[in-house]
This record gives sequence, structure tokens and C-alpha cells, in this order.
Amino acid sequence: MEYNPFLPDVRENPYPYYAYLREHAPVYQVPGVGFWALSRYDDVFSALRNPQVFSATILITALIGEFTPFAPEAPAMVGQDPPDHTRLRKLANRAFTPRRIASLEAHLRDVVNKLLDPIAEKGTCDLVKDLAAPLPTIAVAELLGVPPERRDDFRRWSDDVVHSMNVGDITEEDKVQIRRSIADFRAYFKEAIEYCRQRPGDNLLSDLVRAEEEQQRLTSEEILSLAILIIAAGNETTTNLISNTVTALFRHPDILATVRANPALVPGLLDEMLRYDSPVQVWFRLTMQEVEVAGTTLPPGAVVTLLLGSANHDERKFADPGRLDIYRNPEGHVAFGYATHYCLGAPLARLEAKVALEALLTRFPRWARADEPPTRMFNPFLRGFKSLPLVMEGRA
Repeated sequence: MEYNPFLPDVRENPYPYYAYLREHAPVYQVPGVGFWALSRYDDVFSALRNPQVFSATILITALIGEFTPFAPEAPAMVGQDPPDHTRLRKLANRAFTPRRIASLEAHLRDVVNKLLDPIAEKGTCDLVKDLAAPLPTIAVAELLGVPPERRDDFRRWSDDVVHSMNVGDITEEDKVQIRRSIADFRAYFKEAIEYCRQRPGDNLLSDLVRAEEEQQRLTSEEILSLAILIIAAGNETTTNLISNTVTALFRHPDILATVRANPALVPGLLDEMLRYDSPVQVWFRLTMQEVEVAGTTLPPGAVVTLLLGSANHDERKFADPGRLDIYRNPEGHVAFGYATHYCLGAPLARLEAKVALEALLTRFPRWARADEPPTRMFNPFLRGFKSLPLVMEGRA
């Protein structure tokens, strides 16, 4: 069985391919591409926790390529190794606090209900376009202090930055638009950062400006880099988690009925969904030295793909991994990475998905698929939907 994340059958359902790799080729060189794929949990976990051997410096280039919005002097934190990553992470943690995230819940509920009002009126929706995609964009815009009159611009910039990662699904016209949006995005936030230095407010951007640790501060480019990272990573994770969860509930009507009757089970469902159908399927690393993995020697400079989706389905770690079990304790899943590179925005993604799913269950007692089939996103490294047409029957 040939594994290649660019093949349509693999993008549609990679899990049979992962199972074959774990059993027969735990270290697999992808034909025609050259990078190495690690599929077993222990090997993926070991690579995530050893940046001195498996460097993160390849990540953003591999995911975004020519459209990177990050400046050379301030690459994305997710694509850096200690000690540079450690300094940035400590400073960012001072701004991205649990208190700030928790304080957003009531407002996020208002945002979700406003997004659902037109759906309730029409009775139909594209769940991605109408809820799963705009929700994290609105949340991040407000978190960063983007004023209401610039929200449409922000959403366009954000959509284009995210679209730049859809490898193989970008037209020449798209390329022109993406480059324009990245330039406009950077210009706006450079100005906003300087404004926050002079007149800081109660928002994440001002918190990043104020962040200090042992007399170190974030530069304007580093703050801009963090803002871009929060947008790109936060949007895709939340959007895919919501659409994947709703799709799974259609396939498991018994679980849908259970969580509808007991919404307190939603957080557990979402954590299991992160394991069961991870929004981010692949993470990249670059070997800094010769290293042996599962009996195979990888040379220095090898591009390695960590198959997070496969690790989260490894029978050696999770019993009956192909079963969606809302009562399972999926502790140890690597959907958000691990250790120094554990996703900074994971609490926000969980909160957004929780609020969205609770509102969908409460406001719409009947869900059905529309005649138009769903469309999966093209990106081979992420898993989610480009469109998800549904019929949603609201309460009278």
C-alpha cells in the first residue's frame, strides 16, 4: 500500500494507510517526495520532545512555502527551536493567559448565536462558511483588538493567509490576492503595534507589547509573527475540529443523541475528536544529526513528517483506536503537539468548539445532510472540510 499525503484517496481517508505503515513500515520514505514519515506513537512522541535532534525549523516553509507572511528576522515561533523558541514562548504565555481565554466564553456565546440566527431562519447552511470558519476569525480579531470597522478587512486577510496553506489548490489569481492580503495585513498590524506601544488597551496585542521576561521584550516583528501564527493556526484548528465533530456525529447517531441529552459530555467528546480525527494530521521536523528510528537510520538534514493522526490511532497507545468513545480518557494524544511546541492556542480552540457545539445541539434538535455533498479541504497536512452543507431544523 503506497502512502502519499497528496493522493486523493489518502486525503479522503488516511487511516487505513496509517494502519498499514504502523504495522509494516513505521519509518517510510514517501515515493517521489523524499521525506520520511513516522507513524507510531512512541516514535512521533520522541521526535516531538527532542528538538535538538528533530528541529522545528522546517515547519513553516513546508506548510506555507512561498507565501510565508513571516519576516526573516522574526520567523514563526512554531518554526523555532530552543533557546529562541523558549524566550518567545515565555513572553507569549504572559499575554495568552487562561484568565483571558476564560473571560471570552460569554461573549463567544453571543457571537455564535448571532452566526446561528440566519441559519435558524433559513433552515439550511454551509456549516464551514456560516459558522466554523467565521467564529475563530471573529474571536481572534476581538482578542487582538481589531476595531469593528476593520473586521471585514481582517477576515479577508485571515482567509487568504489560511488559503495560502492549501497546497495544490491555488490559482494564479489567488496568488496575487494572497500576496496583496499579506502586505495589507502586515502594514495594518505594524501600525496597530506602534499604537499599542503609545496607548495600550485591554487586548492581546497590547499584552504582547507589554510582555517582558528578565529584561527581554518582543520586537515589533516578533509580535507581528505571533499575531499571524495565532490567526493561521487558530483558524484551521477550530474550523476543522467543529466540522470534523459534526460529521462524526452524523456517522454516530447514538453519540449525537447522548450528547444532545447531556451537553456536559461535550468537552469529553471534543477531546476524543482531537484524537479520533485530528485537525492537523502532519507535523514537520528536520533531523540535525544521524538518528535511528525503529531500526532505520535517518541521515542529517532529512525532512521528517510526524503523522499525528496515525500516532493518535496507534493500538499500542489507545485501545480500539478506530472507535469514537466519548467516555475514553484520550490523555496523551498529540493533536496539539507536545512539550515546548504544544499549541499556544489550544485552550481557545477547545473553548470555541465547545461553545459552537453546545449551541448547535441546543438550538437545532434535528440535523440532516443537504443534497449537495460536502467537500474536503485540499491541504494534505490538515483534515477538515471546505464546505459542509446541512439542513438544520431549529426550535419553534
